[in-house]
Amino acid sequence: MKILLAVDGSPYTKRMLAYLAAHDEWLGAGHAYTVVHVVPPVPGRAAAVLDRATLKSYYDESAERVFKPIRTFFQRQGIEAAFVGKTGAAAETVAALARRGGFDLIVMGSHGHGALARLVLGSVASKLLAATQVPVLVVR
Repeated sequence: MKILLAVDGSPYTKRMLAYLAAHDEWLGAGHAYTVVHVVPPVPGRAAAVLDRATLKSYYDESAERVFKPIRTFFQRQGIEAAFVGKTGAAAETVAALARRGGFDLIVMGSHGHGALARLVLGSVASKLLAATQVPVLVVR
């Protein structure tokens, strides 16, 4: 099974990884894993005064800070994973990657806000569920 892990480096990402480690059906050599982190874009006016190399470095370093402990997690499990850093709106970017990559499942952690908070604040998990045809496992 091709599994896309959407991560943000928060405690909810750690909770999601702990869930995977506790469930052999989701974490094992029989699956292909891709870990994606989406960095929000630098606002247009700020980006306009920065050169491309500086922006790329910022985006790459931001993703790598999130990836570093997750790389360690996968190494300890003895499992290979691909790591992909993207820039954009998180839900839409993850949905597009899942569609183009032919993934069977998206796994992500969630803050677990109530209905009122989602209505006011929005939620990456809620937006992703609305934007993708790929099944999503949300770990709270």
